[in-house]
Amino acid sequence: MNNRASAAEIATRWWSGLQSYRSDGTNNPGADRGALARLRRADLIETMEDPVAFDLFRQLGWRDPNRLIDVALCAGVLAVVRQDDRSAHAARQLGAQSGSDRPVLSALRFRRLIAAETPQDRLTALRRAVLLANATTNVRDMAAACVDWSDERRRRWAFEYYDAARAAPQQSTVSGETIQ
Repeated sequence: MNNRASAAEIATRWWSGLQSYRSDGTNNPGADRGALARLRRADLIETMEDPVAFDLFRQLGWRDPNRLIDVALCAGVLAVVRQDDRSAHAARQLGAQSGSDRPVLSALRFRRLIAAETPQDRLTALRRAVLLANATTNVRDMAAACVDWSDERRRRWAFEYYDAARAAPQQSTVSGETIQ
């Protein structure tokens, strides 16, 4: 992976490059709505075979073919995101919002997401979560979760979802990247 940028930052730039509009609202001539549509409908295997997912794999600079699963998962989840919202952690955005006692993603669905073991199950659960959040999420956090679904990341998501992040254990690093 590129040492100057984290995998989540690279995936965020990749996602931005496919969107119809840039963050400043101008048209993006490099947009690929067709690729986003394919990835939104694809299962994990189909996503692994998509040239756009391979483009992300190349941009990340990874050499281990086993990481293609993580890249495909990331591409498949980010394809359903319509808007990047960096106002809060992705998991926090799925919990109860201020002024409401009802979370965006029910506690049962959140538990299923956290418990998801297979990449296909994570793809399904994360896509559903993003869609329930009106296709808006913190793209960087979502990408980081897609490429690293470690136990530590799951614990951090639980603290964020229940708005207890201040009680969470201190951040650590995995493979040289800070876990957020």
